[in-house]
Amino acid sequence: MKWKSFSGKPIKLPIIDEIRLRLIEESDNKLKVCIGTDSQVKGDITEFATALVFIREGKGGFIYHKSYQTHQKISLKERMILEVADSVEVALMICPLLDEFNVELEVHADINTDPQFKSNVALKEAMGYILGMGYTFKAKPEAFASTYCANKVVK
Repeated sequence: MKWKSFSGKPIKLPIIDEIRLRLIEESDNKLKVCIGTDSQVKGDITEFATALVFIREGKGGFIYHKSYQTHQKISLKERMILEVADSVEVALMICPLLDEFNVELEVHADINTDPQFKSNVALKEAMGYILGMGYTFKAKPEAFASTYCANKVVK
C-alpha cells in the first residue's frame, strides 16, 4: 500500500518522512490532522481507503491517502470496525511526530450517529476503540475525513 497525494501522485518517501518534511515546511501555520477510512463493497471485493487530512487554520489544507482491497466476506459491523482500525493504525504511527510538532489529531469514523442508519450498529464499539486509544473521536456528520475525503478515493 503506497501513500499518494490527493491528486494521485505517489509519495516516494516513507509517509512518516514525508509528513515530517511537510510539518517543517508548514511550521508557520497552525495545523490539525484528521484521519478517516471508508470502504466500498464492489461485488466480491471490498476496497478500503484511508485519508490523512492536514488542515491549515484559515488556509486550506492537503491530503494523503492509501487504499487496498480484500476478497474476504465481511459483515457491515466488522467492516466499520476495520475502517476504524485502519485509521487508528495510522494515528499510532504518526502521533509521536504530531506531538513533537504540537499538531492536534482527530480520528473520524464513517459511522452514523442516527440509529436509523445501518452503520450505527458499530457506533459504540468504534467510539470506545478510538476514545480508548486516547484520540478525539468524530462520527457523521462531523467525520469529513472518512465520509468525504476517503470516500472520494474508493468511489
